[in-house]
Amino acid sequence: MVLKFFSSGRVSGGTGLVALVLAEKRIPFQHIHVDLSRQGQKSPEHLARQPFGQVPVIDDDGFVLYESRAICRYLAEKYPEHGPNLLPGPTIRERALFEQAASVEFADFHIFVVRLAGETVGKALRGLPIDPIALSPLLAQLGAKLDVYERILSRQAYIAGNELSLVDLFHLNTMPIIIDTSGLDIMSNPARPNVARWWESLTTRPAWIGLRRDGIRGTVP
Repeated sequence: MVLKFFSSGRVSGGTGLVALVLAEKRIPFQHIHVDLSRQGQKSPEHLARQPFGQVPVIDDDGFVLYESRAICRYLAEKYPEHGPNLLPGPTIRERALFEQAASVEFADFHIFVVRLAGETVGKALRGLPIDPIALSPLLAQLGAKLDVYERILSRQAYIAGNELSLVDLFHLNTMPIIIDTSGLDIMSNPARPNVARWWESLTTRPAWIGLRRDGIRGTVP
C-alpha cells in the first residue's frame, strides 16, 4: 500500500520537513489534508493516529508514526536507495557526529528560531507590528549561535560533516517563513560567509524550490 501523509498542506514547520524528505527521496505518497481551521487535527479519527492532535502523521501500510524528525529518519532509513543518502555513514563515529549535529540543530538553532518566529510570524498573523525592542535580543541570541555555525562551516560543508544530511534539512523548519514574513534574512549575512554559502546550498535545492513553488502534492490520488 502507498504511504499516507496526513498534513496541513503548509510548506513550513514539521509538515514542510516531511514533505521535503518525501520530495528529496522521491517517495510515492498519498497526501491527506487535515483542515486545521476546522480543528480536523482534534477529530476522534485523527486523535487515534496522533494522540496530541497535531500534524504531520504518516501511515505506512498500517504503521503509524508522528513527530516530524522521527518520520524523516524513518523515511531516510527505509528508502536509502531513493534520492540522496540523508543519514550518516556506517561507522560509530559518523553516527555519533550525526547525533551531535542533530542535538545542535534542536538546542542551539531551532529553539532560538521559534522564539524569533513568535515576534515576527506570530505578530504578523495577529496583524501586529514587530517590536524592535523585543526583536533585538532575539536576533543577538540567534546571531551568537550562528557565529559558532560559521566556525563549524569553515571546516566542513555541512553541519554533520562534508555530506548533506537530514540535520541540514531540519534547519528549513521555520526560518524560511520568518524570512518571508519579516524580510530579516539573518542567514545571508556577509559577515558569516560560510553560513550564507551553506544556507544557499539548502534553499536552492531543486526539491525545496519545487515544494515552495507547487506546494504539497501527493504522487497518487
